[in-house]
Amino acid sequence: MPARKSISGRKPSARRLLAAEVARLRAESGKSLGQLADETTYDRTYLHKLETGVRIGSPEVIAALDKVYGTGERLAMLWELAREDVFPDKYKRFMELEATATVRYEYSAATVPGLLHRVYVREVLGVALPGDEQELEESVVARLGRQRLLHQDSPSHYRAVLDEAVLRRAVSDPEDWQGQLAHLLTTAQLAHVTLQVLPFSAGLHALIGTSLTLLWQPDGSAVAYTEDSHSGELVEEAGSVERLRLSYDLLRDSALSPRESVAFIQRLMEDNATCEPLDPN
Repeated sequence: MPARKSISGRKPSARRLLAAEVARLRAESGKSLGQLADETTYDRTYLHKLETGVRIGSPEVIAALDKVYGTGERLAMLWELAREDVFPDKYKRFMELEATATVRYEYSAATVPGLLHRVYVREVLGVALPGDEQELEESVVARLGRQRLLHQDSPSHYRAVLDEAVLRRAVSDPEDWQGQLAHLLTTAQLAHVTLQVLPFSAGLHALIGTSLTLLWQPDGSAVAYTEDSHSGELVEEAGSVERLRLSYDLLRDSALSPRESVAFIQRLMEDNATCEPLDPN
């Protein structure tokens, strides 16, 4: 049976399918939004936004709806597909490629890479989405969901080089930041993960101000994704990818060894633990 298409001839997005299914289920049940709010403990305005596709919701509200309607995990499965709609279209091609990559190399110039986030992700996204708690929650869940790439069966090899600036720019809560640094150390112990720190003493390099991800596919081909604070670009042309790979190799050779990098992060945690907070007055 062919996939259902919209009037324009294009397949509807997973986000729209989820919204339509949530709305259909309530219509069939005969429940008002108020009744549904009472049964799920979620605000009726929020539930209305799920039905109109303004929000995709969190795993918790979707699980509550599946329970109320007795639909098993049907909505949860639709939500998994719709979650990808949170990301910009140009990033979805990258996500498709990262899912099939056998090797992933990454350099982060300013912030902890998404695959290594802990609570850090909420504050980073909160800067970009001030004042909209529901949208923030959806973005946090979507990005943390990508970390399954590190913990799936037969994960790809992952090498991350973190600029020292990443480790010096802490989040507002010192305990959260200590937890994030500890999470880096824990992740670095995984057999398929290599973590390195590029110290300030390494000096100038070709990727200053630019974060880079390199993905190798099963057929040996590679793609690159470059990103700054305002935009990102997927690079698939072989010559351009090769030039970025060389820049990465030179940068990696200037970084601390994995063992030295772990020791660097440990010292940083010790220094942070003994620092007295500054008096704002």
